[in-house]
Amino acid sequence: MDIPLWLALLTVGYLGVKLIRPPWWLIAVLLLGGFLIADSVLAPLVNGFVK
Repeated sequence: MDIPLWLALLTVGYLGVKLIRPPWWLIAVLLLGGFLIADSVLAPLVNGFVK
């Protein structure tokens, strides 16, 4: 069974917020930080750790 990546991420994110209940500012910081790092000079370094 093939599940689209966006659907899997959305489901995991929704369940994480419902079950763990982190503060909304932490969610915003993680999303914004990931977005900013992906478009910075640190992107190749992070890519090396991910792969």
